[in-house]
Amino acid sequence: MAAKKPKVCVKSKVWLEDRQGRIIFGLGRMRILRAIERCGSLNAAAKDLKMSYRAVWGKIKVTEDALGKPLLVKSQGGSAGGGSTLTPYAYTLMERYLELSRIIDTQADDLFQSGFLDTK
Repeated sequence: MAAKKPKVCVKSKVWLEDRQGRIIFGLGRMRILRAIERCGSLNAAAKDLKMSYRAVWGKIKVTEDALGKPLLVKSQGGSAGGGSTLTPYAYTLMERYLELSRIIDTQADDLFQSGFLDTK
């Protein structure tokens, strides 16, 4: 017999901000990087995500500027067209972000399950 699903659960989102409160990295940036990895270029990723090239590039640029490290290696166009690949730092950032999210989700779930809604 399957365990009963609780009626109430806790949810959380994790993102990184700079001192001005601008988002530096989160699920949206993660989706962009995965799309670039999958599609091979910023332009193709923007189309895949139904976003403008300018919006995708702007978000990547804000993140790179704030972190002081490149996320992409760009190759110039030509007869074969240009492209972009993720830097090793981008892969590390994604991996660490996912791990941080997992830790926060687990701790939030544990706290919630330990009696958050119990009243005395």
